[in-house]
Amino acid sequence: MRTEQMATARTEDWKWSSLPGWQRGDRWLGKGEVPVRDEGWLERGNEPLSAADLERLWHSVSRGRPYGGESWTRETAIWLGLESCLRPRGRPRKVQA
Repeated sequence: MRTEQMATARTEDWKWSSLPGWQRGDRWLGKGEVPVRDEGWLERGNEPLSAADLERLWHSVSRGRPYGGESWTRETAIWLGLESCLRPRGRPRKVQA
């Protein structure tokens, strides 16, 4: 993780975050399907990830794999033609006969 990312305490303070734009009502961020943002959305965005979620996120980033639930990840990877990111890296091991 980069120092800048580690030093950012709040999601809205990170320079690459779209959150300040959403808070200002930036019209460019409203294109397409908009995710539901309920009253606790900002607080949840500022909660730290669990170790397990962080591991899954880094695995997705390193493999170029969609990040989400198992079925959504599989469906999205297939839709995008990224099936290779779902399989283990490298050549399959030989089966001992």
